[in-house]
Amino acid sequence: MKQLNALARFMIQAAKNTEVLPTHISLYLALFVSWKQNNFCEPFPVYRKDLMALARINSIATYHKCIKDLSAMGVIGYVPSYNYYQGSLIYLANTGRKSA
Repeated sequence: MKQLNALARFMIQAAKNTEVLPTHISLYLALFVSWKQNNFCEPFPVYRKDLMALARINSIATYHKCIKDLSAMGVIGYVPSYNYYQGSLIYLANTGRKSA
C-alpha cells in the first residue's frame, strides 16, 4: 500500500506544481518501476543509463536536472554515487531521508 501512496502523492504534487515537466513525471515513473523491480526495498540502487532509457530521456544534463529537482521537491531521497559501477541510492516511500 505504501507503494501506491508514494505514487499518488507524487501525482497530486505534480498536478499542483507548474514547474513539474513531462520529463520529471517520466523519470519518477522510471524510478517507480525500478523500485518495483527491487521488490520495493529501500534504498534501492539505480543506474543513470538504465533510467534514461526507461524514461526516454536523451540528455544527461536533463536527467541530472530532473533527478535533482525531484530530490529538491522532497518527492525522492537521492544519494548520488560518483562510481560508475555502484548505483546511486533512491528512497521513494521514505523520503524523509536526507539527500546528499
